[in-house]
Amino acid sequence: MDNNSRLVYSTESGRIQEEKITPARPKGDGVVRIQRQTSGRKGKGVCVIRGIDADDQTLADLAAELKKKCGCGGSVKEGEIEIQGDKRDLLKQLLEAKGMKVKLAGG
Repeated sequence: MDNNSRLVYSTESGRIQEEKITPARPKGDGVVRIQRQTSGRKGKGVCVIRGIDADDQTLADLAAELKKKCGCGGSVKEGEIEIQGDKRDLLKQLLEAKGMKVKLAGG
């Protein structure tokens, strides 16, 4: 028997569900970085917010609040918040008002 086999059904307990492994995000240095990106978006710019140490639900709530205050769309992808348009200055003010240390990264 090779080491690649895994049990999927048992006559005693029925179908066996495989445990889902959630990848752990690397911890940041406590600085939230706001970067403007256009690559892969057909020239449309977005502001990417990185470095917020929070779970997915908290990030989604924060993204919803930022989108409302900026009056634009956005999303949460892989632990990063994307806000459409170049709103770096407004995002910096809003995040600093929440007590976060913010840096504008990139060009």
